[in-house]
Amino acid sequence: MSLTSEDVFEALRVVEDPELGMDVVDLGLVYDVIIDGADVKVIYSLTSMGCPAGQQIQEQIQDVAASIEGVENVSTELTFTPPWTPEMMSDDAKFVLGF
Repeated sequence: MSLTSEDVFEALRVVEDPELGMDVVDLGLVYDVIIDGADVKVIYSLTSMGCPAGQQIQEQIQDVAASIEGVENVSTELTFTPPWTPEMMSDDAKFVLGF
């Protein structure tokens, strides 16, 4: 079985933003997943630059991605380009959060 970015996105649904109580995938915070053999790079953002849960979210992304079968190395990249906006959320997240 070869690893796909969809596999990683699906696994990352267990990582929650503790302030919003929703997963980072539905919130639109995971911008990209790059797979190179057994190496995975997750490019993600936070709802704000001063997000107090930033370190926790980053560690959870790292741990979850590393636990996927076939993954040997995980790197994360925090970006604010483009800046996150509520429009990036899934329709489910918008509904739950009242957008």
